[in-house]
Amino acid sequence: MRVGWHRLAAVVASVVLVGCGSTSSPSAGSVQTVSLKIMVGGLNKQIYLPNMLAQRLGYFTEQHLNVTLIDEGTGQASEDEVVAGNVEAGSGAYVHPMVLNTQGKKIETICQFGIAPGEAEVVDSSLNISSVKDLAGKTLGVTEVGSGTWVLTQAILGTAGVDPSSAHYLGVGAGDTFIAGIQQHKIAAGMTTFPTISRLVNSGKGKILVSLLNPTDTRAALGGDYPFIGVFAKNDWVNSNKDVTQRLVNAYVKTLKYIHSHTPDEIASQMPSAYFAGDKAAYVADLKSQIDIFGTDCKMPAGGPETVQKIQQQFVASFKGKSANLSETYTNEFADKASV
Repeated sequence: MRVGWHRLAAVVASVVLVGCGSTSSPSAGSVQTVSLKIMVGGLNKQIYLPNMLAQRLGYFTEQHLNVTLIDEGTGQASEDEVVAGNVEAGSGAYVHPMVLNTQGKKIETICQFGIAPGEAEVVDSSLNISSVKDLAGKTLGVTEVGSGTWVLTQAILGTAGVDPSSAHYLGVGAGDTFIAGIQQHKIAAGMTTFPTISRLVNSGKGKILVSLLNPTDTRAALGGDYPFIGVFAKNDWVNSNKDVTQRLVNAYVKTLKYIHSHTPDEIASQMPSAYFAGDKAAYVADLKSQIDIFGTDCKMPAGGPETVQKIQQQFVASFKGKSANLSETYTNEFADKASV
């Protein structure tokens, strides 16, 4: 177990449930309620929004699931805890199941809700950086070395013709720690998400250099669809708990349908007010600008895994010469059968 895991905040299923409409959950009394722990790589990051939204809407409870969402700083930590068996599922970048597969550790994405990264390379406004080529030799911020943002940073460098190994990578997390990295000039730029992006841009301390904030920008920057945040679990756990897995995916699919049938303001109103960092209007504006990163059905985008693997093979030194069995890294089985 990772050091400090017990200090992480846990959000339990005993929250006030709002917004519940008609339900297709199993009939009361016929299905046993199952308790699950899901470790999330940053609950207040908008790219992870479907996790807390499903909780707040009561969709887990409808499926007779007592879900505890555990807040962790990075998807990398979520992957480690799933592999160790300390949690039943994790929420993080698809690249984690793919990399682990080459190490003989099999976890698979059961719901791919992020069909684009929802990230951006944000640079220190006080520096003369106008193109990706200017990042060569610089210290660049990522949530953690080995994380999805670390891979994405190398991908934008390599795609622009910059040797990824020419840069230095520093784990600075997100939110206040990332902002401090920029303000204290520990990093020249970094890959991060909303609301960290808007806090830097609105204050004038940062500016967006490369956007991966929607599918169109992502295809332009990386040459194809890049599935990012989803929910993963160990393959053998999924195979042994297909009914529970189906119920979990049902909840996420219903959440995605809610996202695409409600306004950003209505969605934001379901979230904990602490996530707004004192500025709900900015939170809503951020969500509106990247709502298209969320899929509608939990299915893996066609060609997405191949794009992620190609990027890994081209630009991540530790992955060169390796190849994952992609069919073991995700499944659409439950998304195909989801009933909402």
